Amino acid sequence: MAQPPAKKTLSVYLYIPNIIGYFRIIINFIAFAECYTNRTLFAILYFFSSFFCDGLDGWFARRFNQASTFGAVLDMVTDRVSTACLLALLSQFYRPGLVFILLLGLDITSHWFQMYSSFLSGKTSHKDVKHTGNGLLKLYYGYRPFMAFCCVASERFCTLSCFSMLTRSPQACLIRAEVF
Repeated sequence: MAQPPAKKTLSVYLYIPNIIGYFRIIINFIAFAECYTNRTLFAILYFFSSFFCDGLDGWFARRFNQASTFGAVLDMVTDRVSTACLLALLSQFYRPGLVFILLLGLDITSHWFQMYSSFLSGKTSHKDVKHTGNGLLKLYYGYRPFMAFCCVASERFCTLSCFSMLTRSPQACLIRAEVF
């Protein structure tokens, strides 16, 4: 008696959210390269596109049940690369640039520690903070509107600060900081 053909499973590398992640990596590198040309508007649009796609990959992962450890790590690394590019640019535009380098170090180490400690404790996601005593992490990962606000505010500040310097227009940055 013939067996029905086995159901083919899609490779994790071809999941929709991961393809979005690959696309984000490409547009991040294009955006970073565009910052050194005269096409500054394109650079900012690429950074905004990458940020917008960051929200899409999570939605697609949940919608099509394609969440994976690979995807979580890819998303985290892509976010860190995007932030690193923006902060590296800002460290060149504004003095003292050390402020942005310190923020870069804080961003990378804090996310790495959170992800690594989550996996060491057997959690499937670094966003699982139900049994943590840290109230700030519970607020950030447990209340999506707060996390969205923090992410959007941070990305907006960085991209508009870059846009402000690239166009030499202080009005482009909606948040003016006298420190810089």
